[in-house]
Amino acid sequence: DSKMPLFSVPKEVAVGTAMLGVAFATGMLAGKRYPSLVFGKPSGIIGKNSPLRQYLLDHSLREHPILKKLRLLTADHPWGRMMVSCEQAQLMANLVKLIKAKKVIEIGVFTGYNALNMALVLPDNGRVIACDINEDYAKIGRPLWKEAGVEHKIDLRIKPAIQTLDELLASGEAETFDFAFIDADKESYNEYYEKCLRLIKKGGIIAIDNVLWNGKVLKPRKGDLAAQSIHRLNEKLLRDARVNISMLPMGDGVTLAFKL
Repeated sequence: DSKMPLFSVPKEVAVGTAMLGVAFATGMLAGKRYPSLVFGKPSGIIGKNSPLRQYLLDHSLREHPILKKLRLLTADHPWGRMMVSCEQAQLMANLVKLIKAKKVIEIGVFTGYNALNMALVLPDNGRVIACDINEDYAKIGRPLWKEAGVEHKIDLRIKPAIQTLDELLASGEAETFDFAFIDADKESYNEYYEKCLRLIKKGGIIAIDNVLWNGKVLKPRKGDLAAQSIHRLNEKLLRDARVNISMLPMGDGVTLAFKL
């Protein structure tokens, strides 16, 4: 048959990959950073203030009391909307437990809610390498890391994340990490992903946040570098034979990449 296939991806990618209704989800979800509007319309049944989302939280969220304390503290911050959604953080913690992770990378710490979330489920000798360029935000969470008894598990590195990732690679730590969470400047997402892929073991997971970018990935505007970068990475991930993927309509969209 000489006809070109309408849709073609490598077999390795197709097997085990679930693309969970991205177009539908983009229309329905507002995402944690832009809770009120999508395309100028109400945010839909799973908007931030939706009764259905509240039902979801009431019937699934099992939040450690100190995590809740930090979430409420962060919510009062002027940039509080940058925090990962609590149901998404719980999924990250469950994945970390599922694969019995000991070494985790987090790119984008903010007040440290998700760093604390993951540290709570790591074994006592586990470590979160937490990368950020702003120590002021992390100072909000640090006392609560201590209160939860997990401060020793969080290695906060205040410098550009690319530099930290390069240092880890240079020190021979390639393929020694179990899990990575990417949630920082969107223009660098591809570089973060490539370096994390080298640092993660086979069978490890990379979680990439904001992959729907409030729907702007559907038609990235010419000057919107963040939307363009995310869209390019989404297209690349679909065809990346090094990983299996699932894109989830949770928060502002999260892709899980499972290293083969």
